[in-house]
Amino acid sequence: MAYRKLGMKSAHRRAMLRNMTTSLLKEGQIETTLTRAKEVRSTAEKMITLGKRGDLHARRQALDYIQEEGVVCKVFDELASKYADRQGGYTRIIRTNRRQGDGAPLAIIELV
Repeated sequence: MAYRKLGMKSAHRRAMLRNMTTSLLKEGQIETTLTRAKEVRSTAEKMITLGKRGDLHARRQALDYIQEEGVVCKVFDELASKYADRQGGYTRIIRTNRRQGDGAPLAIIELV
């Protein structure tokens, strides 16, 4: 499966995905376009899976991607225990209306 380019260069795309993943894990839900939500879903679920592993190497990998240390602590302490018996599917994408300016489909991505 190929990743989505999202109409931007790779450094910009990576920075945007890191910001959105950090915000999703911090706030619990964010509103964005549908294609961005689908792309953020995979990275957010990988970070929660790292939190479920719980070892030092997983924590360092999460710190490398997530930008706030407090969010990493939240993933490893709260979210890992919350999803301990769940085998993936930690996020939900809810489609909403279209953006007025360009008609892009909007969606809310949230933690289940």
